Amino acid sequence: MAHNVIAEAKRCLHCKNPRCRTGCPINTNIPEFIHLFLEGHIDEAGKMLFENNPLSVVCSTVCNHGNQCQGHCVLGIKGTPVEISTIENFVSSHYLDCLDLEKAPSNGIKVAVVGAGPAGITISIMMAQLGYDVTVYESKSKIGGVLRYGIPEFRLPKAIVDRYEELMYKLGIKIKFNITIGKSFGVEELFRDGFKAISIGTGVTYPINLNIKGETLGHVHYGVHYLETPDVYKLGDTVIVIGAGNVAMDVARTALRKGARSVKICLRSDRCTASDEEREYAEIEGAEFVYYKAPVEITDEGVMFKDTVVDLETHKVISMSEEATLMPADSVMICVSQKPSPLILTETEGLEINERGLAKIDENGVTSRKGLFASGDVVKGAKTVVEAVETSKRVAMAMHEYLQGLTD
Repeated sequence: MAHNVIAEAKRCLHCKNPRCRTGCPINTNIPEFIHLFLEGHIDEAGKMLFENNPLSVVCSTVCNHGNQCQGHCVLGIKGTPVEISTIENFVSSHYLDCLDLEKAPSNGIKVAVVGAGPAGITISIMMAQLGYDVTVYESKSKIGGVLRYGIPEFRLPKAIVDRYEELMYKLGIKIKFNITIGKSFGVEELFRDGFKAISIGTGVTYPINLNIKGETLGHVHYGVHYLETPDVYKLGDTVIVIGAGNVAMDVARTALRKGARSVKICLRSDRCTASDEEREYAEIEGAEFVYYKAPVEITDEGVMFKDTVVDLETHKVISMSEEATLMPADSVMICVSQKPSPLILTETEGLEINERGLAKIDENGVTSRKGLFASGDVVKGAKTVVEAVETSKRVAMAMHEYLQGLTD
């Protein structure tokens, strides 16, 4: 493993104007960390990666590298790009094993972080390092959010997420599990109890439905729910997956691993919104892609689809056939996107939300309610882990600036 990583690192051209860096959503200084690694300064390289992206080891595993860093590598124009993700994963994983984070002296200021997904993990770590007394409120029994409950084990081992829980405890972060803000208590009570700033990062955990007849039937499930606990589902031999994103790919691949003999991924248009890599994995592992199919009804026997006609430039459906035909299936998985839980967003006085039910913020995550910030998917909708981290870094700095203003 180490030899392969070193050989791959030696292929880097250390470009003066690195295209790989511009392709990275969080602007990782890729040539510099590779240079440090090859010079024998692996801890320094790991520190640089962590400070730029606390979830570097996660992003190196699950990012869409083909569209980001590796997809922009100059070597990929006429050949094979440097496998940046492999090098980053090796360096970041090593650093996380021996990490001993420095933190500022405690300033006694209490900060609440609602949600322990990518956004919450990032903000809590950064605020703890700055000396704040951080408490994280998580509705489930383990941290991770989408990292634990939305990405299958074969793509992201849960042991990686567990390492972040250990790191948070080492930093003195308190974690309250099985607490849903908006049920047990809300934002008002947090402010009442002395928290000077609150960050909301509750993600998008509610599935968006199709609003068609038959969606409530017993063999119809939602992909985001299935990925949380796939072992409790009995899907049968044939499964239809409705959706075109990475969640649909993960559901199809998981269903095949759990014993389904036939999995069909049905799409309304002519293309997937999932990454090319995830689509190819799903196809190689046995999923069948069926394009130009719009679901109009679900029955006990399967799904009624109408054939679609698509504008090849916009990839949007412009018409459908008059007649619908049945595609038989034992189970149906709906994976057409997610939305946030309305609890904390609608129950918090003074917090504005947009027409999609997402929290309204400025460029630094500041909401319409003083002292309240928001980050991650709860403000952008379902996006990538690295985008959540990039936003959360700015939010943490905005919280710090706000809190320092209170003490001046």
